[in-house]
Amino acid sequence: QVQLVESGGGLVQAGGSLRLSCAASGRTFSNYDRVGWFRQAPGKEREFVASITWSGGSTNYGDSVKGRFAVSRDNAKNTAYLQMNSLKPEDTAVYYCAARRQFLWNAWGQGTRVTVSS
Repeated sequence: QVQLVESGGGLVQAGGSLRLSCAASGRTFSNYDRVGWFRQAPGKEREFVASITWSGGSTNYGDSVKGRFAVSRDNAKNTAYLQMNSLKPEDTAVYYCAARRQFLWNAWGQGTRVTVSS
């Protein structure tokens, strides 16, 4: 099982930026083809934010973050990143990193909290 650890959350004013990191480790890490970011705001369901393949860098984004967020990865460091720009109060949530294997998101980090003040 791969282990995922998120970092980089915090409090930021609207219009500001944050970069989240997701460090991956574990013997089975190579079996996972994609890493993704999800978020869950209070009282809401978990929402897909962005994902990227470990190998080719193919990305996709949720509609609410397109043009503002950018996902990337550093294979040498086994780390994925989520650069968040032009943050809005509605981006406030706990952000989770996840790894996908055989089309299932079955490895999750503990989450990092992002709060955007207006």
